[in-house]
Amino acid sequence: MFKKKQSQQDPAQATKADEQAAEKTFHEGMVTIKDIIAPAAIEINFDHIRLGKYFIKSFFVFTYPRYIYTDWLSPIINFDITMNTSIFIYPQESKDYMRKLRTKASQVESVYSERQEKGLVRDPQLEMAYKDIEELRDKLQAGVERLFKLSIYFTLYAESKEELEDVTKRLESVLSGQLIYTKSANLQQEQCFTSTLPLGKDEMMITRNMDTESLSTVFPFVSSTLSNNNGILYGINIHNNTLVLFDRFDLENANSVVFAKSGSGKSYAIKLEALRSLMFGTEIIAIDPENEYEQLCEAVGGTYLNVSLNSDKRVNPFDLPQGKASNEEEGEEILRSNIIMLHGLFKLMFQTITPQEDSVLDKGLVETYTSKGITTDPNTHSMPPPTMEDLQKILASIPGGEDMAVKLKKYTEGSFSGLFNQPSNVDLNNKFIVFNIQNLEEELRPIAMYSILNFIWNKVKSERKRRLLIIEEAWIMMKHEDSAQFLYSIAKRARKYYLGLTTISQDVEDFLSSDYGKAIVNNSSMTLLLKQHTATIDLITKVFNLTQAEKYFLINADVGKGLFFAGQNHIGIDIIRSYQEDMLVTTNPEQLNQMGV
Repeated sequence: MFKKKQSQQDPAQATKADEQAAEKTFHEGMVTIKDIIAPAAIEINFDHIRLGKYFIKSFFVFTYPRYIYTDWLSPIINFDITMNTSIFIYPQESKDYMRKLRTKASQVESVYSERQEKGLVRDPQLEMAYKDIEELRDKLQAGVERLFKLSIYFTLYAESKEELEDVTKRLESVLSGQLIYTKSANLQQEQCFTSTLPLGKDEMMITRNMDTESLSTVFPFVSSTLSNNNGILYGINIHNNTLVLFDRFDLENANSVVFAKSGSGKSYAIKLEALRSLMFGTEIIAIDPENEYEQLCEAVGGTYLNVSLNSDKRVNPFDLPQGKASNEEEGEEILRSNIIMLHGLFKLMFQTITPQEDSVLDKGLVETYTSKGITTDPNTHSMPPPTMEDLQKILASIPGGEDMAVKLKKYTEGSFSGLFNQPSNVDLNNKFIVFNIQNLEEELRPIAMYSILNFIWNKVKSERKRRLLIIEEAWIMMKHEDSAQFLYSIAKRARKYYLGLTTISQDVEDFLSSDYGKAIVNNSSMTLLLKQHTATIDLITKVFNLTQAEKYFLINADVGKGLFFAGQNHIGIDIIRSYQEDMLVTTNPEQLNQMGV
């Protein structure tokens, strides 16, 4: 008998095996990524899953209507709930289905012929099925269409069973309204849940045949998002936490309206927009009735103009835009346009004016310009313009103009003298300009805003640049028809001069009750609605066609949250800022006191 000789293990191999075993033991004791992200436990039930603190329920789509329309998934994608959606598409060989369709067409035709022989009433459903089969066969044969299998699964998340039932009803209601029906994956919740994870695994394989045309309606190229590679950051989309990056100059026009109650963050949001737009080379001009822009203006090296009776800053309403006219016809148009603007200004000053006085005023304005050598000839437009005192003297010499001349004395010799009766000494050659009218008497505010707007508008027309014109408390101008009409004319023509007009108002009712106010809204491609008062929410709902959910959202919105409209899209927005931005734009009295401002 021979005994088998036992081989001895190489000491080096033994050492290497020991090292591998030790390394394996070491790695088993380490914390991995899976350990960090995995829940503590998962509980799989008949019709739902318990995953940590969440209750989860998964569904599959089992039937579709005969006709299905593009964007039918849009309401689901934009749901304000936590949800996963998975779409699986499996291309099929057309030749295999051509044989099946031919067999199916023969069966349907046979049934149809049999019913006719028996004299039965026609069956529209049978006829439609035969027609669909033949149309699909023709398209497949011509290569116009292809066949696919489609699977769609949904998984809902909630923090309680009651909430889970509520979101389930919402999902089923929206889908069933489009004749798309789902079923809960009872006894298959784990498989359906896995199918909606970003793993690319379809463990359910519940499919439906689709041709190319029908399948194209499923693609979710829709989302409640406003984000592109251009523009500035406005905030966070509260529906899906995406960034709202937008350039208002990419819209049909760059006009914007902002409505909100006091303290909701409307001025804060617009100052953030102004600051961020400034970094992209946009010029900013603001009319500030409440001294809210001074700190921001000084921080960016802007020009802050305090317009008041005691200030040395003056704006002459008789100024004409320079360098815009190249012939006498254009010069006549510019002169006539400024005279029409002055009509509106003096109507504000006089409060009431008869048709006869209006005619005399028109004659007086023409003669006032002529007295300074300014005519329809563009070469005369660079001459020093007249002042209000010149008009007063002309009106005093015209029959029927004596009363108006007396009324003008208050602005030329009386308590309001100097503000509108001296040559302009305001320079608009800065990237950030603020006109502060806080120290003006209430009676003078609409007049001053009107005059300043005309001065700015002439500058805008003289030199086309990318600009934003911000008008705080725009409701002041809406109280008077002439100033409201002038503001509307700017909104209507702003796009031509590369201008974006921003009108801000907390008095929604005064603004929207004016026909010109509604017209300004209609001529604004961007709108920001923040927290609203219950007294005005019905008007806002009607004007902007809000849903009941959006209505209650605006009533209960926190500071800095609201609805953001841009063109045909609108989303819920949370306006965010950095610490440095907050220090520059805040108007919170408590913060300002802490900062020593």
